[in-house]
Amino acid sequence: MAQTVASRISATGSANALELRGVSRMFGALAALRDVSLTVRPGERRAVLGSNGAGKTTLFNCITGDYLPTSGTIRLFGEDVTTYPAHERIRRGLRRTYQISLLFNGLSVRDNVYLACRGVSRGRFSLLRPRRNDVLVNAAEELISAVHLEDASDTLVAELSYGQQRQLEIALALAGAPRFILFDEPAAGLSPAERSELIEILTNLPGHMGYIIIEHDMDVALRVSESVTMLHGGRIFKEGRPQEIEDDPEVQELYLGGGHG
Repeated sequence: MAQTVASRISATGSANALELRGVSRMFGALAALRDVSLTVRPGERRAVLGSNGAGKTTLFNCITGDYLPTSGTIRLFGEDVTTYPAHERIRRGLRRTYQISLLFNGLSVRDNVYLACRGVSRGRFSLLRPRRNDVLVNAAEELISAVHLEDASDTLVAELSYGQQRQLEIALALAGAPRFILFDEPAAGLSPAERSELIEILTNLPGHMGYIIIEHDMDVALRVSESVTMLHGGRIFKEGRPQEIEDDPEVQELYLGGGHG
């Protein structure tokens, strides 16, 4: 029998935000992930680091449901979502950004954010035009402010700088008050000033909103996280606090001597 909403809320009230147990993902004979077990508490901010090919993106794809794990289980706020499609995980409060921008270039910042809010609302199929006091219009304005794009609200996405587009992607991920977000290399291609703004945006997210960030820029990742997981060869290599990871000789050898970039 399908689990009711009430029973699901009751079961997940004190659960971890995310739990992976023995997750592996095979592509033919290639093991992209090998027996990964990971626990993230509600509100926790974690960085997942590793060189190219370490398994970071495959990990995200398994968490979001873009790939199903070959073995193992994935629980989101206590609920087993291992076989759930991506849209069911979104309904349960999971969001994700991508390395490649997924924006409507011919629409304004405001319209992009409004459509994101509309897309995760109960009235998403309504054909009525929104009023100025529409709750979703107000929600969109709040998200635009949260990512520091107030001055660009009416600007077409195609006219934004690359850094502003990445900020807009974060606003879209925040639509619908998600409980947990996966940030996929949000600092990629940003200037030093844009990286500083990104750090400020992520640091100021609501405290209850946990996330995992995968990032090549180790400085950004360590400044916006409270715990770190290092992947290597599809396995967990190290876990610890940011300072512990930064000071670890094996991490330094792997990251600085192993082609990080």
